[in-house]
Formats: sequence, C-alpha cells, structure tokens
Amino acid sequence: MVLEHKEIQSLSDFFTELGKRREKGVYFYRINGYSEEIGRFLYDYYDAAGKCGVIVEGKIPNPTEGNLSYYYEMMGNDFQLSMGFIMSGLQKWLPRMNRSQNENVAASVYDSLDSMRKAGKTENMLKNAYIKFMCWLYYKFERIVNQLGQQNVPKILYVGSISNYELLLISVLSNAGCDVVLAEPMGDEAYLKLDPQSQKSTLYTGENVGGFPADFSLKKLRAEVEKAEENQKLFGSKDGLINCTNAWIEGSGLADILKAPEQRGDREDLFYNCYLRIGGVEDKLTYANDLYQFYLELKNQKRQTVIVNGSIPNPTTDEIMKIRRNHYTGVEQMIADLQMNIQYPVSPVLQAVLCRAFAEVMKLEAGEPEINLNRLMNKGVYLLCWIRRYQNQIFKNWKKNDTGCFIHLGACQNVNEVLFMKFLARVPVDVLILCPDRNEHCMLEDTLLYEINYETSMKLDQFPEQNAQLHIGTAAYHAERELDTLMYNDSVIFRDQQFTKANTISLQTMDREIKLLWNTEMKYRPNFSTADGTVNMPVIFSKISGVKDRKTEGYWISIKQLMTPETVVIDHPPFLTSTSPNPIKMYAAEFFRNGKLQRRKIRNHPAYPYGFLREEMQEYILDKLEALIEQRLIRGTFENGTEYTIISVALNLPKQVTRLIQNFDFTKKNPKLIYINASEVLITLEDSVYAAFLNLLGFDVLFFVPTGYNMDNHFNQRLMEEHQTGDFMYDLQVPDWNTIPLTAHTSWRDRLFRKG
Repeated sequence: MVLEHKEIQSLSDFFTELGKRREKGVYFYRINGYSEEIGRFLYDYYDAAGKCGVIVEGKIPNPTEGNLSYYYEMMGNDFQLSMGFIMSGLQKWLPRMNRSQNENVAASVYDSLDSMRKAGKTENMLKNAYIKFMCWLYYKFERIVNQLGQQNVPKILYVGSISNYELLLISVLSNAGCDVVLAEPMGDEAYLKLDPQSQKSTLYTGENVGGFPADFSLKKLRAEVEKAEENQKLFGSKDGLINCTNAWIEGSGLADILKAPEQRGDREDLFYNCYLRIGGVEDKLTYANDLYQFYLELKNQKRQTVIVNGSIPNPTTDEIMKIRRNHYTGVEQMIADLQMNIQYPVSPVLQAVLCRAFAEVMKLEAGEPEINLNRLMNKGVYLLCWIRRYQNQIFKNWKKNDTGCFIHLGACQNVNEVLFMKFLARVPVDVLILCPDRNEHCMLEDTLLYEINYETSMKLDQFPEQNAQLHIGTAAYHAERELDTLMYNDSVIFRDQQFTKANTISLQTMDREIKLLWNTEMKYRPNFSTADGTVNMPVIFSKISGVKDRKTEGYWISIKQLMTPETVVIDHPPFLTSTSPNPIKMYAAEFFRNGKLQRRKIRNHPAYPYGFLREEMQEYILDKLEALIEQRLIRGTFENGTEYTIISVALNLPKQVTRLIQNFDFTKKNPKLIYINASEVLITLEDSVYAAFLNLLGFDVLFFVPTGYNMDNHFNQRLMEEHQTGDFMYDLQVPDWNTIPLTAHTSWRDRLFRKG
C-alpha cells in the first residue's frame, strides 16, 4: 500500500510514530525560510535522520563505473516496464526489504517510470532512469529500505536545489513510507520548475520566517549536533553501572576469578570483573587438571562460561550481513550508528553498559596510527558480530552482580581478537586469557590487563572441559617433548610428518637444473623455509618445449629418467574431459555457496572420497582447493561456473594420487606429475585444473611438449615457466616405456671419437 502525503499541524508532527498520527500517512515538506523554530526543528530532524534515515549534502552522486559494473554483474542488462520485473529486481538487489516494502517501492518506481513514458521518454531513457534509481537505492538509501512503512518512520533530509531524477526517487521513497524535508536556502524557484503545482511536496509556511543565515550549512548543523550529543550517544548517561576492573583482585590468578560477587566489592554503581592473562604454566604435571578443577568450580557457581580454543572463529557471511551499517563521514557518527546493532531488551541497564564499552574501545582504536574510517568500520563489524554471537551465552538471564567468564586458550594473534578482549574487559564478564605456550606471541596490550607469567612452557590445544579431554603427561613424556623441541625446531632436522601446513613457492630454474632438483628433498632445495608451523615448499612447474638436437631417442630416455615411484605420468592427453565419469560433479553446486567453500558439508557428504586420509591431510586438501578458487588461478572462475569444475576435479583425484598425498612429508621428496603432449590436442580445462591443483598441493609438475604448442590457455596467470631445449618436432609417437632404456647405448667408436 503506497502511503499518502498528509499535512502537519506543527513541525513536531514529524517525530510522531506512524500509528499515532492523526491521519496515517507520511510528510514531504519544503522549507525555504528560517526562524528559531525552524532552526531547532532542523537540528532535531538532522539528528533523527542520522539515527534512522539518510542525509543528502549537495547532490546524490551519479553511479560510478564500478557501481554500474557491479549492477550489471548482479542484475544483467534486461529491462521491462512491468511491476513483476521491478519487484523481481528489487527482491534480488535489495533482499532486506520485506514483501510489503518491495511492493510499495516497486509500485512507486513503476508509477514514476510510467509517467516518464507518457511524457514521451524513450525506452532507453526509461532503462537508464531505472538503473540510476536502483544504484541510488543500493548505494545511498540501502540503510532505510527495510524500515519503510514502519512505526518509526525513516527520515530523509535534503539540503540544496534538488534535480529532477533526485526528486523522482525521493518521491518513490516517500510514497513507500518515508518522511522527507527539503531545505532550500536558495529559495523555492528551482523546485517549482520541476513541480509547478507542488504535487509531490508541500511548502511549509511558519510565523516570523525570514531568509536562511548566510553561514547555514549542514556542516555547521552537524557540528552542533555532534558537539551537544557526542558523549551521550557514545557513552550514555553518567548514571548506571560502571566497570571496576582488577582494582579488587589480590593477584592470585584463577582464585580471583572464583571469588563471589559479595567478596569483590559492595558499591551499587559498580560491577567488579577480572581481566587476566596467564603466560606459561606453574607446573606441567598439574596444569591441565588445575584448569579442569577450575572449570568444575565455575559450573558449581552456575557461572555462564564461554571457552574458545585457539582463535575465535571469524564471523560468517550471514553474521556480517545482519550488521546494519551505512556510509560514514566521521568516527563519532559511525560509532553511534553501529551501536544501534547492540540490542539487549531484557535489561536496558546491561544494554547501556554494552553500548558504552563498544564506544570506548572503538574510540581507542580510532586513535591508532594508520587507521582509516573504512578499516575502523570493518573492525567494528567484526566486533558486533562476536558480541551478538556470544552475548546470549555470557548474559543468559542476566541480573545485577551476575558475572560470566570468557576463557580464551591461546594467544590473541590478530587485531580483531584484541579488540574483542578489550570490549569484554569493560562489561560484566571475567576475561581469562591462557597462553601456556610461551613461544606464541600475544598481540594484546591494554592498560587494564593484569598479567601473571611463569617460566615453564607447554602446548595445550584444548581446554579440558571434560574428563575425556584431560590428558596429563608424565615427567618423562614432557622431557621427550622438550627434546623434540630442541632437535626439530629451527634446524634442518625434522621429525616425520612434523608439519601439517605448507605453502608452495614456484622455483625459477634453468632447464638443466630441473634434473638436479627433481629427486632432491624439499629441505635441501633453494628457498625452503619453515615459519609458524608452516613449510614453504619450493616446487617446479615448468614446460619443456622442443627436442634437443632433434634426437628423439635421447628425448624419451631423458623423460624416463625422471619417472620415479612418486611420479604420475600422463602421456596420452587428454586425461580428464568434461564427459569423464565424475561422481562429485552432481554435488559441486551444493559444495560452493555464496562464494564460500562449504567445508563441513563436503566432509559430511556421503560422496566425499577422502575420509580415509589422515585428518590433517584432508584439511590441507580443502585449504588448497579453497586457495585455487579464491586466487582465480583458472580462467573463468566466478564468471561462468568454472569454480564447480575445479571442485569436481579436486574432489575426484585418482587413487594413485591420493596415496601419494597420504604419504607426502612436506620436508622430504615430493610427488611428481609428468604431462606429455606430443599431439596437437589442446589441453582441456579439467587437465589444467588437475595440474594446477597438484602443484598447489606440492607436486612438481613438468609438461613435455615437443611441438611447443600452448599449454596455459586455461590459466589466468603465467603459472609455469617455459624452457625451449631444441627444435619443435611434430607427429611424434609416445613409446612403450618398457622398451626405453635408462641410458643411451653408444658404440666403442662413438665413445672414442665423440666430440670434446
């Protein structure tokens, strides 16, 4: 239902909820004069539009090339002047609108375009207007489209001389359930040229109205609003609960956290929480059991407890999409707006504490060097996602003096985790950060933080919440682990299967070096290194073109000499095609949704083929599959569905290959792929994916192409280097390898009289 424009009796009517207005409808007024009353109104209306609405300073920017490119990518190039087409487009383009909002906006857009059609505009002009409207709705007004027609009517404040297309779109939003104030410091003349009969809006006529002040501007208005309300917006009123962090503790570690609220302090206006980091362990033999007993006591006290092992899982796409945000021009404006995402209706007192803590840590972060508004907003979104994720666990049935406990096992290793810890320290929660491994660097620095450090270090990956997780090592066991650390860290001596993560580095070599490096263990190759538990593996990815001295016998022998037990050979391409049997292909669309690889779904699927591999190797394969897609190494990724081909190939590796992967030790000899193409058959997309994926996994990949023909037509980048070792030769037949010797046979005469 399109809402009708109604008349106001006073400017305060703008701030009345939709259901409480004398007549259900919206207000669209022009103000071309100034008085004290109008000044106060514009001040309040600006504030209201900042909280729930849009403020237009000057002109609405035309869509950029990037805006249009994204629109065409998402929506295509079609256009129809019909309600069905417009509704369908809005549903896809602005999915946060409900059906009623969609219908209202679509009807209003349709009416505007239809009136243009009746005025003689061509179809191309209508299409351009439609695309401009859609881009403006997304890039300028997206924050209010899902609030249209609600009780708290969203506001639009426009200051200046409005253009025809701007007026048409703002009228669309007004009809769909939005109040509009058009302030005209330069007078009403320009507007009346667009709407001579004032059909779209009403001119406000008040008492004692004169001209606008010469220095009137939104900038000045904004400064006044921000100056007057900054503290209250950000930090709330001075009343309410304030944190008393660590001031009451005795420095006894876990025992401080277990203190009852009445033992901590008795001031009604304070909450008493602990913010503690313990580095190292006091006793390796008892550490795990001490933590387990501590956890049992928390449960006995019925404390709400959250435990995170390692890193806090990143926000999901769905979590991020639920955070309402806008385009911002200042830090305070952004913080105030983002704060509105924090909701705890059960306790307004707690909600105020959460909002104040959010504002405090965001203001601190804004003072960091090299921070900009966009990076700060991204951090704020991360923080809000985690607040929403954990608040119902930590503050379940919260009442005054309730203090939950957030336990983070492992060092804080990124800035977002640091920010979240700082936030938690300022709300009614005990924060315990455990860093038993002193080799892990914790990024957290905070003036509120209390630290306890021990000299002894040990690894503990899982907080012992249950008896089954409680593994207590003997003194001999810990001694052996320490010996491992001394022997196998920062040296070229490595324990079998010591590493579970690896990255590949493509070696740039001379062609004669390939044979020398082929059977060399990873740890002895140039540029091999280990860092933070990850191996950097130098691998070969090369194409050998031509035949040296046109001697085919020596050519085939040189290839056979490279065929080790760890070598996969493809000598009659193509190996894989689009029609090759592949049981994964039918599920590929399920395994990749919203631009993300659905790892859990893949591993739980009945068709998943790698369940027999060791756990860490399964994760490694999925890591490299994710990298192959995200890095867009294969041409057509995210353009024509190539990502589904990548998934189906990567998840259907031959048994020979999976066995090589299972046995692969990242510091030792790596598996190989030799691909021989002596024909004029072009390499298939599937074979290109196969080669690129094996190379990412750590395989040396060699293409032997006597014809010199192109082998990288499916690669987005120059992934392999090319060596031309001789003349191009054609129509060669790949021999039976059983008939090829490992060395060339020469006569005594050849050996006696050979050149050199």
